[in-house]
Amino acid sequence: MTHEDLSKLRIEKTKAITRPRKRKRMIFWGVIILAALLSFLLYIQGIFTPPIQVQIATVSQVYPSQTLIVLNASGYVVPQRKSALASKVTGRLIWLGVEEGNRVKQDQVIARLESQDVMAAKEQAEANVMAARYNIELAKAELRDATLHLDRNKALLARGVVARAVYDSALSRYEKAIASVEAAEANLKASLAALEVANINLEYTLIRAPFDGVVLTKNADVGDIVTPIGAAANAKSAVITIADMHSLQVEADVSESNLNKIKIGQPCEIQLDALPGERFRGVIHTIVPTADRTKATVMVKVRFIDKDARVLPEMSAKVSFLSRPPSSEEQKPRIAINQSSVVNRKGEEKVFLIREGRAFETPVRLGTKIGDMVEVLNGVHVGDQILLNPPERLKNGLKIKVAEK
Repeated sequence: MTHEDLSKLRIEKTKAITRPRKRKRMIFWGVIILAALLSFLLYIQGIFTPPIQVQIATVSQVYPSQTLIVLNASGYVVPQRKSALASKVTGRLIWLGVEEGNRVKQDQVIARLESQDVMAAKEQAEANVMAARYNIELAKAELRDATLHLDRNKALLARGVVARAVYDSALSRYEKAIASVEAAEANLKASLAALEVANINLEYTLIRAPFDGVVLTKNADVGDIVTPIGAAANAKSAVITIADMHSLQVEADVSESNLNKIKIGQPCEIQLDALPGERFRGVIHTIVPTADRTKATVMVKVRFIDKDARVLPEMSAKVSFLSRPPSSEEQKPRIAINQSSVVNRKGEEKVFLIREGRAFETPVRLGTKIGDMVEVLNGVHVGDQILLNPPERLKNGLKIKVAEK
């Protein structure tokens, strides 16, 4: 009885195996569908899409006056009045009253040399002048006395009271007195000349500014030996170097073959590397009448019309020679982009702005054309990177790769 009951206890294998297989199959297809949906979404987002090779450009600040350029040249800012101040005598520098960047006025004393010996010579010359003046007074007093003595003897001689020899002696004394006065006056002139020499020598110990300017370099310091020609190892020739900032001009080299494009008085625009966001008005001051055979160029000096304290000597500069003077509006900077960067999508002007390796559609409002550029009134900023010639298949947010040039 027991054996029969146990034989009835059986499990149907088909039912037991079918359920897990169906469940696994459903999970498998669910995973496949989920992966497909995820891949589709990722494709839409551009994650699995290969980057599109593009060319890029930078939103820049341009000037409408650039359309007037007929020639460009480069050069440096050079002061036309520049002086290395030195002493005419040899001496030790005992005082220096300026340093780099200080402004000086014409005839201002900027340094002094030791001058004890020169001062002593000046005092001696002054004493000699005083002695010469006293000698003149003595000589004139002697002349007055000799004149009176001569007049008395002349009257007595006429009456026959004195001998002719006495009169002749009085006359001789009178003539000697005249000569003494003249000699004393000549001695005074010599003493005054010696005093002038002493004053000049004392002035040589003072170093003065020859014109209004700015100190560019300081080449000596207190205690240095200053000589007219710094031949000694420890001697200095120039004490400081100054320049007249009102005489700054740009000296640019222009190729000989382009000389027919420029003339004296032609308007120019000057751009300094140190001030890239500024444009300075200029005009051709002179064309140096000689060529540099090694470079086949001619130096052209361009004068600044507008003075600016930020312009310094030896700054590198670029000069644009213009066909005519620009108007005030043409001198104002504008934000511009290359015309090939603009696309029309759904009747709206757009550019593709690059951010984190992706291209994003950005609507822009355009202004006037400036050569091959076009003004942008809003939508982008100076320095932004945008695409050049965006392809039609490019979508918003897709990855991009900059094409190698």
